[in-house]
Amino acid sequence: MFTGIVAAMGTVETVDRTATGRRIVISEPGLLHDMELGDSIAVNGVCLTAVQVGDGAVAVDVVEESLSRSNLGELAVGGEVDLERPMPADGRFDGHIVQGHVDGVGTVAGINSEGDAKRIRIEIPAALARYVVEKGSITVDGVSLTVTAVGAEPWFEIVLIPHTLQVTVLGQRDVGDRVNLEVDVIAKYVERLMGK
Repeated sequence: MFTGIVAAMGTVETVDRTATGRRIVISEPGLLHDMELGDSIAVNGVCLTAVQVGDGAVAVDVVEESLSRSNLGELAVGGEVDLERPMPADGRFDGHIVQGHVDGVGTVAGINSEGDAKRIRIEIPAALARYVVEKGSITVDGVSLTVTAVGAEPWFEIVLIPHTLQVTVLGQRDVGDRVNLEVDVIAKYVERLMGK
């Protein structure tokens, strides 16, 4: 389990096609120095397994299911990604419950400055919109965020403080970019238990 508090941005070193999808090597010496084979890591909010480790880098395999539900297929060498290691059982819970099971991809529809902060509007797939509520939580590219507004079109907005803009890939996003979305898992369970 993750919390959506990004620990570092890593750099994509290689992207290679495999029989089942892609193998991506990511470097970030501070966060990845003690990773072990089989450990989990969230990359732009997608929970992946370390298949090779060493020298402050990790290799992960991304299968077609994950490629079709995320923006990881768009990664290129030299690009940056948000990274988070799983929360330890005795760790601090600073964000919200994040599984690393991306539900779909949204599109940045607008960016407006509000002083040093930025308000970002994201178009969301209609099937996911019912899980997004004003002042609720959502994960965007692995970052736990508070929804500040929702629309019927469907879209939602978030406001990013300067720190978040500096330490996550969201600070690099532009209109038209695709972002990974994970909605609140509790809402999905409630819907399932209550019946649609």
